[in-house]
Amino acid sequence: MLQSNSKIKLIGRREFVSFPLLEINKVEAKIDTGAYTCAIHCNNIVLKTEGNKQILTFQLLDDRIYRFEEFTRKKIKNSGGEMEERYIIKTLITIGRKKIKTTISLSDRENMRYPVLIGRRLLKGKFIIDVSLIYTNGLSLNTLLK
Repeated sequence: MLQSNSKIKLIGRREFVSFPLLEINKVEAKIDTGAYTCAIHCNNIVLKTEGNKQILTFQLLDDRIYRFEEFTRKKIKNSGGEMEERYIIKTLITIGRKKIKTTISLSDRENMRYPVLIGRRLLKGKFIIDVSLIYTNGLSLNTLLK
């Protein structure tokens, strides 16, 4: 049972999220408890070597080119159930008033309805999902428990 002083927020099956460090605001995201990790749509992923450093460049939801020196690669199961290797970056995501440090995989989501997917790893212990709702902006459970 949730207590009234809980910091857990209520969100719906779709929410608007922001990525302050990437200067991306109010992007529609699918909340997907079937997915473990988060993913964001990107294009033109290029791995370069500058000096002795590997640099990852890519385009996200706008036409800007993003550049990361810190990244990893990981095999992730895609929506078709197949394993694919993706680049992973660390960034900050905002859902409602919550700012969360997270990792997010770079994925071609061109054929997907939503450019951002939020998985259960990020959600655990922070949010409860009501699939009958959309765009709650992270309602406080305190108001619902009264």
